[in-house]
Amino acid sequence: MIQELEKALSAALGAAGIEMPEDYEVQVESSADLRFGDYQSNAAMVLAKRLRTNPRELAARVIELLDLGGFAAADIAGPGFINFRITNDAWSRQMSALLADDRLGVALANPVQTVVVDFSAPNVAKPMHVGHIRSTIIGDSLSRIARFLGHKVITDNHIGDWGTQFGMIIHGWKTVLNEADLEADPVAELLRVYRTVNAQCGDDDAVREICKQELVKLQGGDAENLAIWERCVELSKQGLQGIYDRLDVGFDYWYGESFYNDRLAPLVDGMLETGVARESEGAICVFFEGDNKL
Repeated sequence: MIQELEKALSAALGAAGIEMPEDYEVQVESSADLRFGDYQSNAAMVLAKRLRTNPRELAARVIELLDLGGFAAADIAGPGFINFRITNDAWSRQMSALLADDRLGVALANPVQTVVVDFSAPNVAKPMHVGHIRSTIIGDSLSRIARFLGHKVITDNHIGDWGTQFGMIIHGWKTVLNEADLEADPVAELLRVYRTVNAQCGDDDAVREICKQELVKLQGGDAENLAIWERCVELSKQGLQGIYDRLDVGFDYWYGESFYNDRLAPLVDGMLETGVARESEGAICVFFEGDNKL
């Protein structure tokens, strides 16, 4: 409708003998206040200033020459705004045309791009919280919109499946796990195991040290700990998948933190070699010298 209104307005300005400046293009926009119409244009005001004439008089001349084909009516407001009101019949025809179109009038994107969406990203052995649900809905919505526009979309669920918490989970798996509860509700049982051992770590330095050693063994490729970790990840995925199925959400990849584990050391080495990072107080850090915004 905006295109039709702009076309009719340009024709009326031409019929009024007004030559368009090369750097000006007639524009019609949605009205900020629907009390004054559905759409509006400030073309008469802009051109009147350039022509050094009265904007309301110019708007009146233009309206007399407007041919809107019966789908809208026009009037003047304020210092020279031209307001347009779309007729009910025109709205009805427009809506019928949209409903008959499988794409609801939405054109395909040009050019088509590849869009990567990383979303949801819950943690293994823990239930999703509201932040994960928020990310899931927003990410899936963006993915659907991009696909509808014709883009190639790649979705990734970057789950938290690596890190210090697995030292506690592995120790708990070996000492306090209930296999029956694990089969009945994996995520709930893994969460109980984690919370139990986490509480023990707060009370007993020896338990905390055992958990650290279990993590070291996992990171070193210990077969038993890797097998426990892999089962934790798989059971958590199964529990999460039930939620995703209910939400009708899917992913192309589940590239968790562990997927990138063997890439971290080369990345840090490369940053050290190029001078992007440097050692500071025993840690490898990246500094933004002179940038007060960070």
